[in-house]
Amino acid sequence: MLSYRHSFHAGNFADVLKHVVLVEILQHLLKKDKPFTYIDTHAGAGLYALDSAVANKVQEYKTGIALIDEQQFPELASYFSVIHDLNAKQLTRYPGSPVIAEHFLRSQDHAWLHELHPADFKTLHKHFANDARFVVKQRDGYTGLLSLLPPPSRRGVVLIDPSYEIKNEYNQVIDAVIKSHKKFATGTYAIWYPVVQRARIRQMERRLAASGIKNIQKFELAVQADADEYGMTATGIWVINPPWSLFDKMQLVLPKLKSCLAQEQAAFYQCEVLVAE
Repeated sequence: MLSYRHSFHAGNFADVLKHVVLVEILQHLLKKDKPFTYIDTHAGAGLYALDSAVANKVQEYKTGIALIDEQQFPELASYFSVIHDLNAKQLTRYPGSPVIAEHFLRSQDHAWLHELHPADFKTLHKHFANDARFVVKQRDGYTGLLSLLPPPSRRGVVLIDPSYEIKNEYNQVIDAVIKSHKKFATGTYAIWYPVVQRARIRQMERRLAASGIKNIQKFELAVQADADEYGMTATGIWVINPPWSLFDKMQLVLPKLKSCLAQEQAAFYQCEVLVAE
């Protein structure tokens, strides 16, 4: 469970999709003065050096964020503003979801970050040590999530972003979502997934659709066709109680992301309502 390091994958095409969605959700929550809570179940190290030995070992960012021409995506100005704040001229650092949240949270908002990996927890904790808005815990994210719901603000977003290294985690994610939704039905939930074996994702999706939870949207980006060989060919995110603006934004953005990030002609995207309100 603790072998996964997001630093190897920071800035890849999966991060781009996930973080574009996260930024839209956070911006929507900012439209009201009332505080909100951000909960991250698998926070990672928070910030990643793309010029590090670890990142350069696989260089996944080169087929992700590095391929995107910002000028062609004016609708993603807020997403790129986070990246600009971290990079003077060259792209050398990429934000994980906690640092993206840090960019948007106000003084009245709060965040809970969970990370089990000892080294990543240490880095994460150090980054947020002097920020009273953030609580960083080295504990199981699913257990931590349930203990925090419902948040005092009764407004919030939960990001569930595990590594899926263990086969059981596919079921564990849906179990956690169903239990969490029972405690906090009005919250927004963003559930990220990798497509390595399509059958596992279909099984997750069937369980989610049959759970009784309403108002679920699905956004997926495939840079290759589904394959039997090992490796992530696509990535997606289910959003429960999405902002009203999210679907239209993704209908506009996903075709453009597919065009610039596709690794073969069979690349595709999905933008659909999985369960209506």
